[in-house]
Amino acid sequence: MSVARQTLVPPSGALKRAIDRAASRRTGTVERCGLCGTAVAEVHRHVLDGRDETPRCVCTACALLLGRDGAGGGHYRLIPTRRLRLTGVSTEPLRVPVGVAFFVKHQDGRVVAHYPSPLGGTRAEVDPATWTGIVAGSPALAGMRQGVEALLVRASPAAGRTEHWILPVDECYRLVAVIRRHWTGMAGGAAVWREVARFFEELR
Repeated sequence: MSVARQTLVPPSGALKRAIDRAASRRTGTVERCGLCGTAVAEVHRHVLDGRDETPRCVCTACALLLGRDGAGGGHYRLIPTRRLRLTGVSTEPLRVPVGVAFFVKHQDGRVVAHYPSPLGGTRAEVDPATWTGIVAGSPALAGMRQGVEALLVRASPAAGRTEHWILPVDECYRLVAVIRRHWTGMAGGAAVWREVARFFEELR
């Protein structure tokens, strides 16, 4: 088996913050820096709070400060902004059971798969040997930054293709929030898949 210990994750923590940020943008509520309380611009950076693995909004000044090595005191890490589409990658051994999933490697060596759902998400640890085999076939994955970047996989069986991206982890949480917000009925409904398609169009 490539994954184990699946658990349902309720919409709290990082996911809840992503949903709340989206709601704030719709209602015009001013977002504030999670460190100093200063109002942040609509487009702003995020840091990862290592104590609970939660992305937090930061103002420009705090982002510049935390961009320095060791500035976060081991607690806060600035989330990078690169978006890299991968080619020639095979993730079939991961046996992704849904159309979209993302994978995060943590500093303790664990790789955790996140499967978005209308209730929040399901997590499962990836078998280390399986992950090592996939990374061996993609040098770019070997350089994925622990905790703050993720491998996003989108399988499109009808189109006969699978997309692979290295993305900032906050972008992956944004996609989870999009799915949860627009999901209707048992299969999600047309609206949610339009929003997912729009997300990937923006990446391209």
